[in-house]
Amino acid sequence: MRLGAYLRVSRAGQIDAWGLDRQETAVKQWSRLNRHRIVEWYRDEGVSGTIEAVDRPALSRAIRDIGTKIDGILVADLDRFARSLTVQETALALCWRAGGVVFTATAGEVHADDPDDPSRTLIRQVMGAVIEYEKRQGWRRMRQGMLAKAAAGRHAVGQYAYGYRGVGKGKSRDAGPDENEQRAVARILELRADGASYRQIAATLDAEGLRPRKAGSWSPMSVRNVWEREHAKSARK
Repeated sequence: MRLGAYLRVSRAGQIDAWGLDRQETAVKQWSRLNRHRIVEWYRDEGVSGTIEAVDRPALSRAIRDIGTKIDGILVADLDRFARSLTVQETALALCWRAGGVVFTATAGEVHADDPDDPSRTLIRQVMGAVIEYEKRQGWRRMRQGMLAKAAAGRHAVGQYAYGYRGVGKGKSRDAGPDENEQRAVARILELRADGASYRQIAATLDAEGLRPRKAGSWSPMSVRNVWEREHAKSARK
């Protein structure tokens, strides 16, 4: 059978049990063992599992290709289709309505509803509800942890401002100074105190090899953001 492999991660660069690489490995192994051919690949990167199928570019394309390029869709696990029960059921219904078959690398074919076997629908929907429950529990635990850290005066989110990085582990993890970035922060404050403009500071930092975290070079706006944050911290002391 000609299958389209559908891969999804909720955020770009996601690393977890179902990152893109692991999903790809899982579907390749399953298709080989079950003698199916993956003829098309569909990837939605940075797309939440709560978004409807029609609003996902890759999944929408896969469903449109059913009957022409592919005979069905293969996913690593059902939660790659959706982490919300209602979204899952809608996505499956669209595939079946188009005449396609849906497979998962963990459980094989996801059978369409059968009026003579209502337990089939019940089991699938119960599993979908469990996936949704586990996701919401994860959100709840994460939010509680963030609130507890904030209440204790510690850094409460996963990303850290320029000049700082995560230090420690688990609940004790907090923002600590990054030695390399702190040199750039200190230089920004020094040059600004001497009357340099944000554009001049950006050019100086680039010339001195003090790089921003992600971009290839400094912009006046990024310099301004660092200066304003550090200036505000000093004013509160």
